[in-house]
Amino acid sequence: MPRAKQLQEPEHGWPLGWAASLREFRAFLSVERGLSSNTAAGYLSDLAHLAAWACDEGIAATDLARDHLTRFLVSQQAQGKAPRSLARMSSSLRAFLTFLRMEGGGGTGPEAVVKPPRPPRILPRTLGESQVEALLEAPDTTVPLGVRDRAWLELLYASGLRVSELAGLPALSVFLDEGFLKVAGKGRKDRLIPFGAGAERWIRAWLVLRPGFRPKGGELFVGQRGEALTRQHLWRLIKGYALKAGLRPAAVSPHVLRHAFATHLLDHGADLRSVQAMLGHADISTTQIYTHVHQARLRALYDRMHPRSGGEG
Repeated sequence: MPRAKQLQEPEHGWPLGWAASLREFRAFLSVERGLSSNTAAGYLSDLAHLAAWACDEGIAATDLARDHLTRFLVSQQAQGKAPRSLARMSSSLRAFLTFLRMEGGGGTGPEAVVKPPRPPRILPRTLGESQVEALLEAPDTTVPLGVRDRAWLELLYASGLRVSELAGLPALSVFLDEGFLKVAGKGRKDRLIPFGAGAERWIRAWLVLRPGFRPKGGELFVGQRGEALTRQHLWRLIKGYALKAGLRPAAVSPHVLRHAFATHLLDHGADLRSVQAMLGHADISTTQIYTHVHQARLRALYDRMHPRSGGEG
């Protein structure tokens, strides 16, 4: 993506020593570092934003401090700069401060450029429990393919499997009497996941019908000609069932059902470590995103229902 257009230098030049500092830095980039004119222009475009901000704040080029640089980056973030642009701008600032230090100028060095605050966390999309129920009931279970689809939807919600894990799940990996399935996840790490009576019921119904499709392999769920279902096929099916259930297809996917599995477990009191084990996350920090979803739901519930919330009740 091309860089933003460079700010124009004021008619009488940048005050507070900025004009001279930027001219000298331009010469340094071209002569001593041998950078192309486009690359040098990119650095100077970022620094022109810094110069404009610093001049408004009354800060000279040689008086920059850590607090100034942090406030500048925060201001750029507030203007809607993308994380990638902010990272590039931070790099430009470090190069400029390194140059000033080499030249014996005052102020701080490149180590003062801290990362700007992270943008707000984007919570994963999920579905409410009633929405999941509508989705599970969408297949026509009077026909064999509808029974199959009800079975894999139930299992997906009951286990939090990744769609790739579901597509390749061997029939022999499902232990119906014990209520567990064994799945080989990322990094070839096996994990055991419990599932409930709803999934068990529909898997048993599907297993009665499965031989009639003459499976070509050992996968639990197969297509009309006995072939293993692909991730793309599962995606298309769930979009169709979302529409039938009165949900927005764009808001429903196999991964959204995985999110619903984790969120609803936490809503009903499951501990984070257990959810981590069932999802197959190597690092609990990956699972912790669901605590934010859970906390957001609790906050909304409290604000709506609690007499001391400050709401209307």
